[in-house]
Amino acid sequence: MSSLTSLTSQIITLVNKTAIACYDHIGKGNNHMADQAAVMAMREGLNNMPISGEVVIGEGERDEAPMLYIGEKVGLGGEKVDIALDPLEGTTICANMAESSLVVIAFASKGHNNQGGFLHAPDVYMQKIAVGPNLPQGVINLDDSVANNLKNLALAKKCSTSDLVVMILDRPRHQEIIAKTRETGAKIRLITDGDVAGVIACANPNSGIDCYLGTGGAPEGVLSAAALQVVGGQMMGKLIFDNNHRQIERAKQMGISDINLQYTASQMARGHIIFACAGVTSGYMLSGVKKNKKGNFIVNSLLLNSQTKEIINTKTKYLS
Repeated sequence: MSSLTSLTSQIITLVNKTAIACYDHIGKGNNHMADQAAVMAMREGLNNMPISGEVVIGEGERDEAPMLYIGEKVGLGGEKVDIALDPLEGTTICANMAESSLVVIAFASKGHNNQGGFLHAPDVYMQKIAVGPNLPQGVINLDDSVANNLKNLALAKKCSTSDLVVMILDRPRHQEIIAKTRETGAKIRLITDGDVAGVIACANPNSGIDCYLGTGGAPEGVLSAAALQVVGGQMMGKLIFDNNHRQIERAKQMGISDINLQYTASQMARGHIIFACAGVTSGYMLSGVKKNKKGNFIVNSLLLNSQTKEIINTKTKYLS
């Protein structure tokens, strides 16, 4: 059995302490300072964990990010794990005190034969479609039209297409997807940022979201796939290079041989996976970090464990 499970409490503490580090930057309008506080707190926490970790989804290339860069080794030594992280998903959301900024991290055990781990996705766009659990395999397909995907989803859910709620990132590049979704009669919930939370919302029966559609960051796609692998949702993603030869060459260096491949969640996240997040600002995933009159912090977090099939919701108070 992977020893990652024994680190559950430490992982919860890691995301909680990172969320607390963001508290003083909520609503202050400075994206960079908020992100920097999160990165520093998460890196300190990771380096105190008994793992031999490698950041495969991180803050960027080594020459672009001073810490938590792709390829950075973290931990005190121990089980070999891939780490995918976004210390503050939704830096703009946090800076503007808007909805659903999160601390996000996922661990994948490499296993005895190095069969586990995450897709080493370059920092490019990814076309995505995602739905929640308990649906027939193959109910969604990136090769299919928006109309057919939503028609098939409605049939699987035994509802009308007009009952479906589709979450889409509010970007000019999504005008066509938005128009085609509205043609089906489905409802749309537009979000300004934070597509990891958007994808995961499909797997939360209390979110009211049935499907996620659109193009967002490939690193965020891998993080989303890690969560869906645990709860049983479905996701497909395709890397978008737009004939950028530098990006294509970088992808091949990272081990991607077929740049046209459509990835399932199970291809993006393999092995024993633990996904964890903590709320920074309140939203459809979690309540945000709070500070009471006594100076105590209250943090809400979520941990998903593929090995034990646990979904752990916590509300933790840290005394001042």
